[in-house]
Amino acid sequence: MTVGLLIITHGQVGKALVEAATSVLGMCPLQTYILSIPQDCKPEVQAEKARQSIDQLDDGAGVLVLTDMYGATPSNIASTLCGERIAVVAGLNLPMLVRVLNYPGLTLEELVEKACSGGRDGVLLCTSR
Repeated sequence: MTVGLLIITHGQVGKALVEAATSVLGMCPLQTYILSIPQDCKPEVQAEKARQSIDQLDDGAGVLVLTDMYGATPSNIASTLCGERIAVVAGLNLPMLVRVLNYPGLTLEELVEKACSGGRDGVLLCTSR
């Protein structure tokens, strides 16, 4: 059993990040579903799609939900999913996603920590010397 991965983002952000991450890694080692939220969506319809995705992704190890921006529609939808075997992390970026995908054998709790540390550690100020 491995943790499932649900990515909920504005438009095609999630698709682009998954494509970039799998290009870097050469594969996508976790069962992953991307839910792209259009600007003019009905949140309750998208929330139902998210719940159906969770049902398909959860093989007993839980589901990690990554969303792009806290407080926006995708994260509001994701926050309705939180439960015993569902964890939600907002602020999705490429370092976060690559970190998660590099550790497919970890538990849900361990993947949450990897996601958070990948997101934090992947943000750096680049200056000339």
